[in-house]
Amino acid sequence: MTAQSFPKSTRLSSVSAVFPAFNDGGTIASVILTALIALRQVTDDFEIIVTDDGSTDYTGSVLDEMTLRYPELKVIHHGTNRGYGCALRTGFVAATKDWVFYTDGDGQYNPMELIALVSSINDGVDVVNGYKISRSDPFVRKVIGKAYHYIVKLAFGFHLRDVDCDFRLIRRRLFEEVELESTTGTLPLEMVKKFQDAGYVFREVPVHHYFRQYGRSQFFNYKRLFRTGKHLLELWWKLVLNKNNAKDRK
Repeated sequence: MTAQSFPKSTRLSSVSAVFPAFNDGGTIASVILTALIALRQVTDDFEIIVTDDGSTDYTGSVLDEMTLRYPELKVIHHGTNRGYGCALRTGFVAATKDWVFYTDGDGQYNPMELIALVSSINDGVDVVNGYKISRSDPFVRKVIGKAYHYIVKLAFGFHLRDVDCDFRLIRRRLFEEVELESTTGTLPLEMVKKFQDAGYVFREVPVHHYFRQYGRSQFFNYKRLFRTGKHLLELWWKLVLNKNNAKDRK
C-alpha cells in the first residue's frame, strides 16, 4: 500500500471494522494493522472483527497470534468455507458499535481510506460507499468487472456509480432494520438494493484499488462465475420482478 495524504477527519462515536478473510494469510495482518492506524484517527471506541471463512492456508494462525497482541481484535472461525455473504453476515451480526466499516482481507483496498469516508459524513448520511478511481486487475478481469457492473446496475436499478466496490461505512442500525439473506458474493448487491429501496441516504467517495499481491480471486473462475450468474438471477427475481409484480397487483 502506497503512502498517501488523507483529509482531516471528523470523529465518530464508535466503529466496528469488519473483514471477511479466506486464504488471505499473506495480507490479513497488514490489513488489520493499517485499520488500527485509521480507526485511531476517526474514533476513540472501535473493534476489529475478522471472519476466517474456513481458510486452508495459515490465515487462521496469523489471526489467532494477532489476538494475543491486539485486544481490539475479535476473530470468528468458520469450520468450513460458507461463502463471502456468510462471512460478511457473521461479522455484521458480531458488530456492536454505532458504525460498521467493511472491506475485504485481500489488501486490494487500503483501510487508511476509511478516513476519507468518515470525513464525508454529515447528520443525514446513512451509507458512505467507495468507488474505484481505477481498477488494478488484469485486462480480462477488468472487462468482466465492467460488464458485471453495467448488467447489475441496469437490472437492479442501482443509482451508485460503483456498486461492486466493497469499501463501505454504514450505520449499524440499518442492519437491524433490513434483513439480509444472501450467503454468496451477491450479498453486497442485496444489501445496497434494500438500503436504496428503503430510502437511506448514500454518499460516494473515490478510493484506490490495488493489484492482488497474494492468493487467488474467489470470483474470477468459470465455475464461480456460473454460480454468481445463477445467484444474481435469483436475487433479481426476488428483489425486482416479484416487487414489481406486487405493485401491479395493488
